[in-house]
Amino acid sequence: MKIIVTGSLGHVGKLLTQQLVKPGNEVGVITSSPGRKGAIEAAGANALIGSLKEADFLADSFAGAEAVFAMVPPNFGEFDQVNYYHRIGGNYVTAIKKAGIKKVVHLSSIGANLEKGTGFILGSHRVESMYDEELKDITIVHLRPGYFYTNLNNFADVIRHAGFITANYGGDDKMVMAAADDIADAAAEELTSGSAENKIRYIVSDDRTGNEVASALGEAIGKPGLKWITSTNEQMKEGMGKNGMPAEIVDLFVEMGGAIHSGEIRKHFDETGPHKSGKIKVEDYAKDFANIYGHA
Repeated sequence: MKIIVTGSLGHVGKLLTQQLVKPGNEVGVITSSPGRKGAIEAAGANALIGSLKEADFLADSFAGAEAVFAMVPPNFGEFDQVNYYHRIGGNYVTAIKKAGIKKVVHLSSIGANLEKGTGFILGSHRVESMYDEELKDITIVHLRPGYFYTNLNNFADVIRHAGFITANYGGDDKMVMAAADDIADAAAEELTSGSAENKIRYIVSDDRTGNEVASALGEAIGKPGLKWITSTNEQMKEGMGKNGMPAEIVDLFVEMGGAIHSGEIRKHFDETGPHKSGKIKVEDYAKDFANIYGHA
């Protein structure tokens, strides 16, 4: 089976590629970095070097493939994030149609059912809608993972200097969380399945409050009793702005955090559950965080 993986060898892409090549599939990995060619080939896949901004390149890369793992990689250099998602999603649609792809496994997000108030996640909503409307004769699986564990890595410096975690969400807010390993497992299963069912699949590794997460991280890094303090929107904006982040990007982070804090982002998840739980729990990821924190 020929399968194309987008997203290069990122947190999910690397693990997914390693899984897909084992059964003897022909796997192509799209990357914009020529420097990744050696690592991709060492993993047993073909390196397809080019830009997601070029629909013709994507169509050529997809040619002859049966399935595509489609994700829009983060790009904080883009001024209009939602439009960025829309443009890359549109390029995927064009290429998928031209190449005659039969199945698309789309990396979306929890909260992608919402039409407003979710920050960056609105981009995933737009792409889901585009695929559903324009790829009606193709099997579409939308993977909706929760909050990536790897996002916790951004708090390492805050913990070191302030002694606590802070954001406009967390504290007693319950958070659906997802590990890259569990996302890769779900993506590999859907890509290689013979099922032609269109569906939404939530990916949840753990479901814990911010303070429970902080406690687990604290135990792992030798700071028992670590707390997650919920800030106001204004405090979060001020803190992120001091780091030189563009106001437009800050606003999206704050809006997304507000949707986590209100619980709006997880309503559909809760209404459609229970959902299959992954294997990587917060305490498991805390060990990886400790390694990162040690080098922060």
